[in-house]
Amino acid sequence: MSSIAIIGATGMLGQPVTQAFLKANRDATNFSVRIIARHVAKADVMFPGAEVVEGDMRDRASLVNGLQGMDAVYLNLSVAQTEKQSDFHTESQGLVNLIQAAHEAGVQRIGYLSSIIMRYQGTNGYRWWVFNVKQAAVKLIKESGIPYSLFYPSCFMDSLAQTQRAGRFILLVGRSEVRPWYVAGEDYGRQVVEAFRLAQPGQHQEYVIQGPEAMTQHEAAQRFVTAYKKEKLSVLTTPSWLMQLGRPFSTQADYGWHITEALNKYPETFEAKRTWADLGKPQMTIEQFALGK
Repeated sequence: MSSIAIIGATGMLGQPVTQAFLKANRDATNFSVRIIARHVAKADVMFPGAEVVEGDMRDRASLVNGLQGMDAVYLNLSVAQTEKQSDFHTESQGLVNLIQAAHEAGVQRIGYLSSIIMRYQGTNGYRWWVFNVKQAAVKLIKESGIPYSLFYPSCFMDSLAQTQRAGRFILLVGRSEVRPWYVAGEDYGRQVVEAFRLAQPGQHQEYVIQGPEAMTQHEAAQRFVTAYKKEKLSVLTTPSWLMQLGRPFSTQADYGWHITEALNKYPETFEAKRTWADLGKPQMTIEQFALGK
């Protein structure tokens, strides 16, 4: 049995991974799961019956305590839309604490959710400090001396139901003809579990995560609202210049403009052939995802 600690379990993309590990443990006792969370009560509610311990990426001692007896740790970290460049970031200062704690606790593998979109950095003069943080995080993990499992995902269907939804609208900024390979968090969770199951001692893993088909953001949003049955939804598109006007006055607007610029222009191609061969092909369509929400 492998023991897995999960940090960031309550986040949008941490939840399906955590549920997949918990299911693997229930079905075949493959994994012993421990959730390390700042807000233990919240994690207890979301994952009833799971082991939850308190830990904070700012506090190395709490991480050492949470990682004791664990074979591996999976990280679902992110830069919040309200964070400033000068703030504490879990993917930089926090990650340094985590790596040190992992060494102290004897952790044998680090799993980390990265991004395929951060490759847009440096293209057409585009620079964003958030992508610098994410690229530096990958470098930190690779230089940690601990075997790693790194995942570089395309767009998640889950964003349509959560971060891009405002009431009865799915919000999009600008229009783009690039076609991301949308993947459901549930499929991704199963792939992460399989990667950890396959990992050999000392082996490094890197996987591009892409869904079953490519589509523009507007195609994905329209298919989602068409299939959604609980209430009538609509797609609302705002021009990118409108968000750009708010950048000097709002950290959130600046974040939104930068991430949208990268999403709208990164020329994604299919790279998941090896991922599908090793970890299984994602099966969930946009319509199936919408019906389950």
